[in-house]
Formats: sequence, structure tokens, C-alpha cells
Amino acid sequence: MMKRTRSAPAVSDPPLPLVLASASPRRADVLRMLGLAFVVAPAEVEERRRKGEPPREYVERLSREKVLEVVPAHPRALVVGGDTIVVLDRRVLEKPRDRAGAVEMLSALSGRAHRVYSGLAVAANGEIASSVAVARVIFRTCSREVIERYVDTGEPLDKAGAYGIQGYGAALVERVEGDYYTVVGMSVAAFVGLLPSVGFEYMPGRLITRRAPGAGVS
Repeated sequence: MMKRTRSAPAVSDPPLPLVLASASPRRADVLRMLGLAFVVAPAEVEERRRKGEPPREYVERLSREKVLEVVPAHPRALVVGGDTIVVLDRRVLEKPRDRAGAVEMLSALSGRAHRVYSGLAVAANGEIASSVAVARVIFRTCSREVIERYVDTGEPLDKAGAYGIQGYGAALVERVEGDYYTVVGMSVAAFVGLLPSVGFEYMPGRLITRRAPGAGVS
């Protein structure tokens, strides 16, 4: 654990390498939206829920495991990783296995409310921090035809709960209670909030680091 001295923020020089430990195009889109340059280095972590593991603990554990898997190859970078699941009642809905699984998930969600748990972890300077954001999503009642046509677009097949709110799936949603970006798969508020724990801060379009004059980041 490094010891930090509080000081006025200074821009990282050279710019801090940012690594996304995920192949998710949604998380990549969020980072681009924030104006951040990054490289993608997907972690190879088994995404399997442990027996009796609560949804919140599950997504946070996976987020941390993904980051820790990538850190050794990028020791001087800020590494970001996340995981998202949908929970209907007590049933955890991850990515559907196939078309039939997607139809079944969406039929179960139709006309009902569910929760989205989005875990996020960041690591830099030998430190790691993580959190979980939760949002409540209410689906409108959808006909079988609408569900099947949506599944036929292919969009649901790589998404937790079998829908993407940032795409065609937006038409299935009646409303969101909470952070929209939690449902997308990467809470911006969580990302910005975690950065100070590993010595950094987000300013519009860039990352900065707090360090004493002349001091480096280790």
C-alpha cells in the first residue's frame, strides 16, 4: 500500500495508461463517452456464482478478480473491470445460453420489475477499490412477437438478462429507478467515486493524479 500526500491535483505526465479488463463494448462506450483513451485486455475469469453467494457479493468479487487477473501484465496502469447481472425475485439472470434462453428470460421480465447489480473495480499504485451499484428496472408488458423479434436482432445474446437498454432493448423498458449507467453495465458515478481510493481523479476528458510537486506515482 502506498502512502499518499494530499496536494493540489496535477495532470499525469505522461498520461496514465488506462486498461479495461473486459471485452464489453458497453463499458468501452462509457469510457469513450468520458473522453478517455484506453486499451482492452479482457480478463479470463470463470464467471460462476458460488453456492449461496448474494448477488451483490458475486458481482463485486468478479469485478475484483477480473482486475487482479490483468494487473500483473499492466503494473503501471489504472486497470478497470466490472460485471453485471439481472436479478428477478431471487433468480440471477446472466447471459442467455441461446435464443430459447433469451426468449425465456425476456418473457419472465415482461411486465415486471427487476434489479440490476453492476460491480466495478479499479486498481492502481498497488491498491484496489470496488463497489456495487444497483438500479431497479420496470419492463412494459411485451407480446411474444415483440420478444421474439427482439431476440432475432441478436442484441440480447451477450447481455445479462438478455437485453441492452442502450440499444433496441430500450423499447422494452417502461422506466428506470436509479442510475441509467448501472443498467448499461458501468456506473459512471461509481467509477468517478472509486478513483480517489487509488490516487486519481476524473476531470472532464482526462484523469489526473494527486501528488506532491516533483513526486512520481508508484
